[in-house]
Amino acid sequence: MIYGYIRVSTDKQTIENQRYEVTKFCQKELLVVDEWIGETISGTTNVQERKLGRLLRKMKKGDILICSELSRLGRNLLMIMSILNECMNKDIQVWTIKDNYRLGSDINSKVLAFAFGLSAEIERNLISQRTKEALARKKAEGVVLGRPIGSKSATTKLTGQEKKIKGLLDKNISHSAIGRILGVHRITVSSFVKESKQLSHNESVRT
Repeated sequence: MIYGYIRVSTDKQTIENQRYEVTKFCQKELLVVDEWIGETISGTTNVQERKLGRLLRKMKKGDILICSELSRLGRNLLMIMSILNECMNKDIQVWTIKDNYRLGSDINSKVLAFAFGLSAEIERNLISQRTKEALARKKAEGVVLGRPIGSKSATTKLTGQEKKIKGLLDKNISHSAIGRILGVHRITVSSFVKESKQLSHNESVRT
């Protein structure tokens, strides 16, 4: 089976350009796409939550996945490498048009995959190193890192819902019931009411 995969990140973009590129390529190579998979979703979204993830799960040995370029598979090198590794393990070929890659289970593909993997590892280590250096520099400058000991976050799961909670309290709705309505534990509601200046006068409501 030959699958054509096309992805755009926003509704303002169109998948037709990618479809045209893949179609033109297949005509040149005398290939026919058996099934098209198109989606409008960010490339940073977990692949298992995308149509691409469902496609990879059903593809079989010898199938070919064609897309306009590797960046259509994901927006970072680690994600792309993970996808390519899965395809190679299942003997699925990945062809890209702009990048001109023909990735399969052959030795050249494995060498290329190794190069990608090495690049990804280097990139990850560089990011980690830059982060450590930045933190060390701030510490040396006397900047206090992290939240002060004993302090609490200014926001909670219920921040911004004061008006709704007040309306429920005014109707004598219990903290337990409010918790069920808002999807949090009653203790979270009780603590929020106690600490909120807007709601503290309702503390007497039974929980």
